[in-house]
Amino acid sequence: MKKRVVLIVLDSVGIGAQPDAAAFGDAGAHTLGNINEKRKLHIPNLLSLGLGNIQNARLPQTDAPKAAFGRSAEVIFAKDTTCGHWEMAGVIMERPFQTYPNGFPKELISEFERKIGRGTLGNCVASGTVIIQQLGDEHVRTGKPIIYTSADSVFQIAAHEQVIPLADLYAMCETARAMLVGDNLVGRVIARPFLGSNGAYTRTENRRDYAVEPVAETILDRFAQRGLQTVSIGKIEDIFCHRNVGLADHTKNNHDGIEATLKYLQGDEGSFIFTNLVDFDMLYGHRNDVEGYAKALEYFDARLPELIAAMREGDLMILTADHGCDPTYPGTDHTREYIPILALGPAWKGGAPLGTRTTFADIAATAVEYLTGEIWHNGTSFLNKLR
Repeated sequence: MKKRVVLIVLDSVGIGAQPDAAAFGDAGAHTLGNINEKRKLHIPNLLSLGLGNIQNARLPQTDAPKAAFGRSAEVIFAKDTTCGHWEMAGVIMERPFQTYPNGFPKELISEFERKIGRGTLGNCVASGTVIIQQLGDEHVRTGKPIIYTSADSVFQIAAHEQVIPLADLYAMCETARAMLVGDNLVGRVIARPFLGSNGAYTRTENRRDYAVEPVAETILDRFAQRGLQTVSIGKIEDIFCHRNVGLADHTKNNHDGIEATLKYLQGDEGSFIFTNLVDFDMLYGHRNDVEGYAKALEYFDARLPELIAAMREGDLMILTADHGCDPTYPGTDHTREYIPILALGPAWKGGAPLGTRTTFADIAATAVEYLTGEIWHNGTSFLNKLR
């Protein structure tokens, strides 16, 4: 019997503020609970697994959960994609990445402009969908890329695809990535291409993320050392800077991510299938789109039975998130929240309460124990609870 772990990250689907959320300005955030309060969610399959049975889920409970259920806090003092994914892959950073709530230092921007041979616009904290409407016309007129950041550790470069070709935009991102190290270490440089005209602009799906290599061994590294193949779906390969990501399928939306996950579940490739479903965060959380977020959750819920039906006897599926992005909360940034954990499979016991885990690395420890029989150096495996 082949053993497989399928880790599906519902990007930004948080389940309530962590105790330190106020330090991030996020007290009271609750992505799932607040959406459900504003607009009743129809997610019967997730609820049947026990999503509502998780502590403070603010969702309907079931008497017979089909999955083990719990939540986890994040140890790293951050709320960004990279830190969240790294921690669930077993890496706990002592110092989080740099953030720039007042924009990037003038000397850094000046050097960046010198290297790319043109000026820039923006250099502020902004919503990506808003700033391209505000500065898009000037960008088209001048050819200057738009630089912006958020509460997360990101250096984002927005450019019209017909003004700055994708190859040139990606080259600019590589230039920024090489600069943003040391005291200016940023988690991700992100290419944000868009199209449109006359103040009506829309981002395209040609986004590209430029991360840094994980600062310590991840479970992807360990699996590669043990001869176990990883399949990375969505932006996983970018988050881990292409290090030991195995077979990479860079899907760009939830539909394609689900289809790819199904394909590999039904096939023979991969012992560790690692999927990120980005739409919740990218399309709806950051845009404060409650209805869109709700529909995306319902779409995933409707597809969930297919994913479960494709599992084999040796499969362990873990559904989780990497942070919150409460679309009902003031602002457009990620929110410091617990993440849900639902663990299930044909050979595993449903209904086991996993409680509140103290680090996302418990997911890493569980995957490593199941696939290799080894003890991971961060986190505590909950595999014994599933038995």
